[in-house]
Amino acid sequence: MIWGVVVFALLGVPMFVVFGALAMIAYQSSDMDLAIVIGELTRLTRMPMLQALPMFALAGYVLAGSRASERLLRITRSSFGWMPGGLAMVCVVTCTFMTAFTGASGVTIVAVGGLLFPALLKDGYREREALGLVTSGGNMGVLFVPSLPLILYAIIAQPISPSVTVSAVFKAGVLPGLLAVAVLSAYGIWAGIHARIPRHPFNGRECMSAIWAAKWELPLPFVVLGGIYGGWLVASEAAVISAAYVLIVEVLIYREISIRKLSTLIRDTVVLVGGVLLILGMGMAITNFLIFEQVPQLILEWVGARVDHPLLFLIALNIFLLAVGCIMDIYTATIVIVPLLAPLATRYGIDPVHLAIIFLANLAIGYSTPPVGMNLFIAAMRLNRPLMKLAAASLSLMGLMLLVLLLISYWPPLSLVLVR
Repeated sequence: MIWGVVVFALLGVPMFVVFGALAMIAYQSSDMDLAIVIGELTRLTRMPMLQALPMFALAGYVLAGSRASERLLRITRSSFGWMPGGLAMVCVVTCTFMTAFTGASGVTIVAVGGLLFPALLKDGYREREALGLVTSGGNMGVLFVPSLPLILYAIIAQPISPSVTVSAVFKAGVLPGLLAVAVLSAYGIWAGIHARIPRHPFNGRECMSAIWAAKWELPLPFVVLGGIYGGWLVASEAAVISAAYVLIVEVLIYREISIRKLSTLIRDTVVLVGGVLLILGMGMAITNFLIFEQVPQLILEWVGARVDHPLLFLIALNIFLLAVGCIMDIYTATIVIVPLLAPLATRYGIDPVHLAIIFLANLAIGYSTPPVGMNLFIAAMRLNRPLMKLAAASLSLMGLMLLVLLLISYWPPLSLVLVR
């Protein structure tokens, strides 16, 4: 029967169906009550952190469906276009912002890739650098508020490690995320100098015009970040305010989202959130089975007998998570792996909040890891370029992101200084 479930997974059956089948097979084999599976779905309704998930998802979908990315591109281009490699920096900032709000760098490639890639080529960037920036430039956006993977990680990890709150992981992701943006922007500047891109003189009138055109959208990040970091808003309140504000701005003020399009975006949001919740419920049921069978303890004993130093554990952990990021989406990986990983990391003295940033950074990089990273396939379809060309173009940026990952992994204060 278990092989039938594997076959269904390979055929593309929805993951919540696969997880549900696995949970029921596991419970039946251990004579556990199948009602526990339904009980896990009911327990989700009592998790206050989950209230933030659908509202932030809706805000992200509405922003991606409007022309907000074009206005953001215009602002950043008019502000940084005078610098060598200014447009490449614009690409990194724009993609990071969109990934933070949509929760998926693949969605960012679809939303703004068709806009940024031709602009980079038109400015004179080489195709290799342009492809790499569009494909991998926004991956680390998952470390910024209001990233859905950050929220989901806190939901999964908090029962195991109470210190892993939404507020804590939001704060922990700021400095590593800014470091990643700075490093990738430096690469863009180098690419601009290398390709001898002509600079555009700063035009104050164009800059002010671009800011004025986006005057209704610019306050949004400050409201969300300031409200959460200032302690005035909890994550769920910030999510509701974000969704309401984005709907008012894009539907009523800019009028770029029609009622028909809005209904489609709401449907897409419901499908995404509903899928995540179902996977989450089934994943928690599987986690209960693993705890019942003492699987985490067995893993602790097996790894403890072979790895005796935290440094070696972190090396093995990063290699494992990069591989996971290539083959599994970030939501499924969080639900399946975190309950097993969190107790193991605690044994080696790794702070649970620090582990969250290590985990998410690895999976973000894995999305663009050649040759099977998911973003490579998405970019190949969106940009109409061969997969191997995209894989080759992503190698330079991947090398830089791995350096950032090393700093994140082996310098805990980078993630923890704002939390502490």
